Amino acid sequence: MQTPRAIAKAIVDREGGYVNDPDDPGGPTKYGVTIHTLRNIPWGDLDRDGDIDKFDVQALSRDHAIDIFLERYFFGPRIDELPEVLQDTVFDMQVNAGANAVRILQRLLVDMGETVFIDGALGPQTIGAARRAAAKAPDHIRDAYGIARRDYYFGIADRRPASRKYARRRDGGKGGWIRRAEEFMSPKWHMTDAEFQQRVAKWG
Repeated sequence: MQTPRAIAKAIVDREGGYVNDPDDPGGPTKYGVTIHTLRNIPWGDLDRDGDIDKFDVQALSRDHAIDIFLERYFFGPRIDELPEVLQDTVFDMQVNAGANAVRILQRLLVDMGETVFIDGALGPQTIGAARRAAAKAPDHIRDAYGIARRDYYFGIADRRPASRKYARRRDGGKGGWIRRAEEFMSPKWHMTDAEFQQRVAKWG
């Protein structure tokens, strides 16, 4: 089992450096930390000029990002209380999609027969349900969550054409979103190229 810091470091590596994509509602982002996140941190004014803008995002270090992820996206939301088999994938999704990471898990738990509220928060009810579900299906729950993550990304791209570039590369292959979800799944559940092309064919 990886340590939380090792998982956070891997997320930083996966997220990459500074970007400011007009099609990304997160705005200026570095290592996966958005300007909105930085504005909610007491020490977010990294260049100490009295405001928090893209220059503060650019000044963010890898260690800053790791610390933010651990505090705000792992221990804060109580991901450390989930079964170990789910911790890294839910943590990664929490960084990438906020509370939707937990909503995806809660919907999966409902599909597995558990009773939970789909509210995006990890409380005793959801944590207990996740532990029961993992105990019942230890070899499947991680893949099931990964498939649900992938479906979530596809759903965004279906609804928002501007986001399709994150799900499908310019050459037509799997984009970063889909590859990111599949990184946390067993290879047997990865889409083949033909399956992927069939799924995105309606995008034109």
